[in-house]
Amino acid sequence: MKIPELHIANLVAKVPVIQGGMAVRISMAPLAAAVAEEGGIGLIAGSGLTVEELRQEIREARKRTQGIIGVNIMFAVREFAQLVKAAFDERIDVLVSGAGFSRDMFGWGKEAGIPVVPIVSTAKLARISEKLGAAAVIVEGTEAGGHLGTDRSMREILPEVREAVKIPVIGAGGVMNGQDVVEILRLGADGVQMGTRFALSEESSAAPEWKAHLLNAREEDMRIIHSPVGLPGRAIRNPFTDELENDGDVRPKKCDRCLKDCGANFCIMDRLNKAQQGNVQEGLVFSGAKYTKAQKVLSVSQIFEDIKTEILRAE
Repeated sequence: MKIPELHIANLVAKVPVIQGGMAVRISMAPLAAAVAEEGGIGLIAGSGLTVEELRQEIREARKRTQGIIGVNIMFAVREFAQLVKAAFDERIDVLVSGAGFSRDMFGWGKEAGIPVVPIVSTAKLARISEKLGAAAVIVEGTEAGGHLGTDRSMREILPEVREAVKIPVIGAGGVMNGQDVVEILRLGADGVQMGTRFALSEESSAAPEWKAHLLNAREEDMRIIHSPVGLPGRAIRNPFTDELENDGDVRPKKCDRCLKDCGANFCIMDRLNKAQQGNVQEGLVFSGAKYTKAQKVLSVSQIFEDIKTEILRAE
């Protein structure tokens, strides 16, 4: 199989791979730039950053690469509009957004001349997105890490979305290696989004303790937690998730009002930050469902080499 290009509006990725925008502070400039340098699309995770921090990350990524750099921002965060507009001011190449759905962002993207790509879990939302002006859609299934919008497999949903829309369709959730990429392309996807595999890369900004915790996790360590965002989330078991399961009182002592609507059962930004910084006892380690496929931390270059080798090897 020839390595297909991924076309999103006027953008052309030489390798059809988007690196997931993993918050908080895991998908930062070093990772996004490394992915862009390999011919994929690198995403900076804007959720949990201040407007100025996001601007600085975009500028740092631009110093490191001439490749395609985008931003992923959760609709659920209170400063969604301010972060999106700051990213547009910095002339990012593409906006990706999930954990809720914004109709406004399509108008903002059209005005700025920047393609907008929503994360969807149904053919219906994909059709709505196309009508509103989406340049592509990312189809995320239950195998994904972080916040989950469905209990159905991406491998079931993707063919339905492919039939429903004419814009590019990108598969996300449980894509960990080159063989997975080939499988999703054969289902009709124009490209894939990979999160967990890139979180376990040398260029990821996750602390070594975060990476070790995930690499050492067994299949039975997977947990589905109820996020204050209002969605279930896939995480790896630790003392914090045990407290959640046992109805322990982990409510925040103070609130920075980072979300538009918060269930207040715990502070998700605080817990994700703790984990990213290496406190994997009290923090929240989000992960995709197929984390046991990753045996070690690899460089972004090695991850792409595997993807390209498997695509070229495929009949």
